[in-house]
Amino acid sequence: MPTPAIIACAHGTNNAEGQARINQIRADIAALRPGVDVLEAYVDVQDPALPAVVGSLPAGAPAVVVPLLLSVGYHVRVDIAEAVASRPSLAAAEPLGPDPRLAALLDERLGTLDAIDGGSWGVVLAAAGSSNPEAAESVAELAADLQGLRSEPVLAGYGASAEPSVPDAVAALRARGCTHVAIASYLLAPGYFHDQLSLAGADVVSPPLLPSPLIAELALERFDAVVADGAV
Repeated sequence: MPTPAIIACAHGTNNAEGQARINQIRADIAALRPGVDVLEAYVDVQDPALPAVVGSLPAGAPAVVVPLLLSVGYHVRVDIAEAVASRPSLAAAEPLGPDPRLAALLDERLGTLDAIDGGSWGVVLAAAGSSNPEAAESVAELAADLQGLRSEPVLAGYGASAEPSVPDAVAALRARGCTHVAIASYLLAPGYFHDQLSLAGADVVSPPLLPSPLIAELALERFDAVVADGAV
């Protein structure tokens, strides 16, 4: 049986820097796994679209769609699932998160939040958001992992499709007595959602998770789990 190809499937963005950082994940995956084909695909905004990539595969060629996404949601449970169901030689891996190592990376991105004028800090874990309950559970697990690493209170907030919104989470922490609020950007790369975080009323916004070698390592772990399970 030939080694399955990796279809590294991202959301897609119009942000040039965001595109470059996602492309770097694929380059990192290819460097870590020489000889394995790493294919580009997207579920929104950019081409090539995932269905087109799947349709271009030779008949019977095994492949694993690895979501370059941080949690479950519509794109994982519908877009990717439907694409995989169209061919018996395909399988889908789980998304990159939650994972305690992502919480450690978020903690690193936030750094030390020094007291200002004797005030106290709170942290909003800012995720893209999804109406899928599994996504909220995933973010809650990640928030708990981050809370275990931080002395400040941590509250999840969402960019869309779930509550509380990031601005509401910022306001809630201030209402609890936090005089300063930092946003931990639980987003892979620069783009629309990360840009919106600067408008949410926080004092500090951390950079997105990329660049980091961890993301490619997690993607390969998800791929290896599918292969070990015999799904392809």
